[in-house]
Amino acid sequence: MAAESISFYSHALVLLGGAVIAAPLAKRIGLGTVLGYLAAGVIIGPVARLVGGGERILEFSELGVVLLLFLIGLELKPSRLWSMRREIFGLGLAQVVITGIVLLGIVAATAWSKSALSAAAIIGFGLALSSTAFALQILEERGERSTAYGQRAFSILLFQDLAIVPILALVPLLAPYGAEATSTPLQDFAIALAAIAFIVVAGRYLLNPMLQLIASTGAREAMIAAALLVVIGSAMLMQAAGMSMAMGSFLAGVLLAESSYRHELEADIEPFRGILLALFFMAVGLSLEIDVVTENYILIIVAVPVLMLVKSLLIYGLCRIFGSGHNEAIRIAGLLPQSGEFGFVIFTAAAAAGIFPHSVASILIAIVTVSMVLTPLASALANRLLRDGGGEELEENFEGAGSDILMIGFSRFGQIVSQTLLAGGLDVTIIDHSAERIRSATKFGFKIYFGDGTRKNVLEAAGIRGAKLVAVCTHGKATTDKIVDLIQAEFPGSRIFARAYDRAHTLSLREREVEYELRETVESSFIFSRKTLEALGLDQERVDAIIDETRRRDEERLQIQAVEGLSAGSDMLHTRPVTPEPLIKPKKEAERLDLENPPAAE
Repeated sequence: MAAESISFYSHALVLLGGAVIAAPLAKRIGLGTVLGYLAAGVIIGPVARLVGGGERILEFSELGVVLLLFLIGLELKPSRLWSMRREIFGLGLAQVVITGIVLLGIVAATAWSKSALSAAAIIGFGLALSSTAFALQILEERGERSTAYGQRAFSILLFQDLAIVPILALVPLLAPYGAEATSTPLQDFAIALAAIAFIVVAGRYLLNPMLQLIASTGAREAMIAAALLVVIGSAMLMQAAGMSMAMGSFLAGVLLAESSYRHELEADIEPFRGILLALFFMAVGLSLEIDVVTENYILIIVAVPVLMLVKSLLIYGLCRIFGSGHNEAIRIAGLLPQSGEFGFVIFTAAAAAGIFPHSVASILIAIVTVSMVLTPLASALANRLLRDGGGEELEENFEGAGSDILMIGFSRFGQIVSQTLLAGGLDVTIIDHSAERIRSATKFGFKIYFGDGTRKNVLEAAGIRGAKLVAVCTHGKATTDKIVDLIQAEFPGSRIFARAYDRAHTLSLREREVEYELRETVESSFIFSRKTLEALGLDQERVDAIIDETRRRDEERLQIQAVEGLSAGSDMLHTRPVTPEPLIKPKKEAERLDLENPPAAE
């Protein structure tokens, strides 16, 4: 076997070993897998020098970011993307322009002003871009990508991916000498527009027939190859047109969002996305130049916190201007204070064009890398600045909602009910108003819609008019009553099955004439009682009789309370062991004993 092949496999083995050790360890101590992969890359590369060529690995592993953007695009239909236009072209544009100008001014006012205003412009706008890979990975790990702040952060990142095109176009224009543009800006724009048009047309008219043809053959491996072909092909086309590969894959994902093969594509791409994204984070650590860091550590120590603080303050202020609350703005500011992976591309291209020396590019890459390393810590620090009392809100998006059963509430009671309904082959639309509960359920694969069941428009959007039955599984009595009253007033004729909190709530729901109600603890209490009686040695027939009798007495007492009030029927409660009266009616009447004239002995 050739020496190069041995080197390749040994490097792959070291990287895989580092990932297996670092990710779970970092996760266990609460730092997240991103920081674990970065630390593994630093130790394997610059520290232990077990693996070299971090730049080449980084170039290859950026495919992980490409695949990640494709999967995100699969979840965003064009109509959904259009609804985000204000955040993308409003907040996103403002963030890039304002942050870039401010950082340009800071760079021009420092010693780097010797590199001229053109260098300051490239540095300022290059540092203004955040890391799509880091931010989205953190959101994925926390299950927060569907939150309001996650959606806004994604909008900013999406515009930043678009912004790399004009920033890279500036490089040949600002080059002092030797770097000449091979085409005019108008030609570049026309090429980019043509590439986008081709992907749109192909995605709408060619991809679905191609996938259908491959799927009909039953060749599983061909379907996987087709998925990778679509992603990498669209990414490389956009790169050839002067745009980012991530933008091309995202656009392909959006165009396939309505495809019937969306879920299969997602399942095929996910394993590749996970391993390549992990490799990307390790490659960032591998690319860190320890010598440059040690020689300029004071500059880096000062520059990194200044960069992250300036970006955080600007992002916070812009988010507040665009309508975000304090907590949402803080979360976004803590998520996007770093510079991103596109900075590596921009600064390398600028150094090659002679805008600034390669030593400056190395320092900038070190600043970007360290800022990425500190991102999980910055995000954790931002969470400490949140104000109490502001419950986290998710974005209400009922796309795909509507089924035979509408379930409102997904706490412990609702979770068990959903399992039995799904096991029965029934389709259930579930809505809940707890962001934390939805995040937790999403990690287990549940599709739950965020919404307040006490609002008419939410119930309509969730498909109540087409539902055959509404299961109200909310916990609070007041909330349940409010939902039941709303449904009966606005959607008369709806069949309502409701969870009752206690006896008083049961009586309240019966008074409202819901079709069925059940106290949340009654069945578990009967099962517990049955097991206890059996454990004490009572035979099955007697246990059944006791449980049936207790049910009967409980129901009779409820009927009395419905008429006479909650305090009625107390005489039906057992307050001491029942021994004199049998629980099972005798099969024949007992004969009276005549003690004065006892029967003759046989």
